[in-house]
Amino acid sequence: MTNLSDHFSLQELTHSDTAVRLKLSNLPPTADLERLTSTAQAMEAVRDLLGKPIKVSSGYRGAALNRAVGGARSSAHCFGYAVDFRCDGFGSPYDVCKAIAGSGIVFDQLIHEYGRWTHISFDPRRRKMPLSIFSAKRGYLNGILPVP
Repeated sequence: MTNLSDHFSLQELTHSDTAVRLKLSNLPPTADLERLTSTAQAMEAVRDLLGKPIKVSSGYRGAALNRAVGGARSSAHCFGYAVDFRCDGFGSPYDVCKAIAGSGIVFDQLIHEYGRWTHISFDPRRRKMPLSIFSAKRGYLNGILPVP
């Protein structure tokens, strides 16, 4: 197992049940691997803040996998910048998002997604955009909001 940082491995940041089921390779090319390594290192600050293990549900997504899961073409996951995760030992995804938003961690986007997980992106634009989404129809809302 190749570690990208102290607590995050290449395996966990590229694993996808969908990719396994569809027999898709999800290994990043060199440029994406370098960005994914940087993202894993940035995630160490998130783990330090939360003080508990993080369960990654989605990290890097190659183009074929991104299409298969219906991801946006410009998704930060496709470039190795984004991670979707839970940290149940810390609290709900809302609690996690609030903690990150109130910390000094510099992110591009932090999204409370559907009340079920946290999405964080370390795209170099580092816009520090806190968002929430609870339905695709309603779309993204500004700020980290509780589940309605």
